[in-house]
Amino acid sequence: MVKTTIVYALLTGAKSIGAGLATIGVVGAGAGIGIVFAGLLLAISRNPQKEARLVQLTLLGFALAEAMGLLAIMMAFLILYS
Repeated sequence: MVKTTIVYALLTGAKSIGAGLATIGVVGAGAGIGIVFAGLLLAISRNPQKEARLVQLTLLGFALAEAMGLLAIMMAFLILYS
């Protein structure tokens, strides 16, 4: 009985630590999104005629960076609740 409780506590603690470490990927996604939009502002300030195309490419970059963040959160939930 006591052994089972200890094993359950260790398993719960390990899951919590693993889920916390898995969410570190969200930091990279946030930094990537910031870099993408900073690049947009810089590019538009240098070449305003290409604004429409630059916004299209920026939205693509934003979507890809955000997808990596969502995958990191999904992995954290899978670790925590499986």
